[in-house]
Amino acid sequence: MANTEASLKEAMTSIEGTTGVALVDYTSGMALGTLGGGKDFNLEVAAAGNTDVVRAKLRTMEHLGIKDEIEDILITLGTQYHLIRLLKTRGNNGLFLYLVLDAGRANLAMARHQLKKIEADLEV
Repeated sequence: MANTEASLKEAMTSIEGTTGVALVDYTSGMALGTLGGGKDFNLEVAAAGNTDVVRAKLRTMEHLGIKDEIEDILITLGTQYHLIRLLKTRGNNGLFLYLVLDAGRANLAMARHQLKKIEADLEV
């Protein structure tokens, strides 16, 4: 089992192309931990904004009567991938891992696979 800090460090070092990572509570919009980002990319602001994305998708699924769970949400930009993975392990409902990737260096399939492993080991 890994704590938040260790899990964020693992994401930064083990997922090729990662430029930032956060653990976010989408019930409050607060980042419980961040690593990376920088002066040109505020992970706290991104965490709050992506909370709206998660809430909107969950609301839409409810309106459509979709009885399924979101694994992850992918947003592709010209130079970045933004990966949002909702946590389902050990009662971590209401949390998601947010990963920012350099599109030129990242492998999305491997990033998703590694993020799933990090989720399984994460203990909040």
